[in-house]
Amino acid sequence: MQSKLHTPALVAAAVLGLAQLPALAQSHTFKVGPIRYDTNSRTNGVTGIGIPPGADAKVGDATTVVLTYEYEIKPNVGVEFVLGIPPTIKAKATGSVAFLGEVLSAKNVSPTVLFNYHFGSRGDTFRPYIGLGMNYTKFTDVKTPYGWDVKMSDSVGFAGQIGADYALSPSLGLYASVGKVDTKSKLVAVSGAVIQSTIDFRPMTYSVGVSFRY
Repeated sequence: MQSKLHTPALVAAAVLGLAQLPALAQSHTFKVGPIRYDTNSRTNGVTGIGIPPGADAKVGDATTVVLTYEYEIKPNVGVEFVLGIPPTIKAKATGSVAFLGEVLSAKNVSPTVLFNYHFGSRGDTFRPYIGLGMNYTKFTDVKTPYGWDVKMSDSVGFAGQIGADYALSPSLGLYASVGKVDTKSKLVAVSGAVIQSTIDFRPMTYSVGVSFRY
């Protein structure tokens, strides 16, 4: 009878112990550093009543700070959440309306989720990795010096990266990564007429910084 009474407690203790074993093997990594957005943008042109043929716009590059958190779900696989300080992007008129100069500025909030595969073993000093996931971009604080009412649609697209971690100690390290994000937005501006354009930002990202792991 005594062994039967203790069996549930022993089983519960064993299950709890097994449940804790994976947690001991998992890790959490935080990264912070500057990130450069090279937009390489293209549009389908700028159209609207009164807009001359050949009107277009070009989106410039931007630099900001990126923050990431990665949770290790397997020894070589992690899920990474990326969110930086929203950079300000600016667009200049080109083509037949180049004389207008800067026509738009906006901030882009772009949280990204990536599944990373890390090569090598956890204790290695140098560990390259690749990642694939999804990005969501929302454009906020959209402004124009011409008083137009401008709207930019949200974007959902694939994201990928390649990078490498360099361990300075078991908890502190350096990282570098290059990424590609699928970001498109339909722009609609209302003034005396309706002006439209679809922007394919085609951004490449370049980031370096420090990492902390525990």
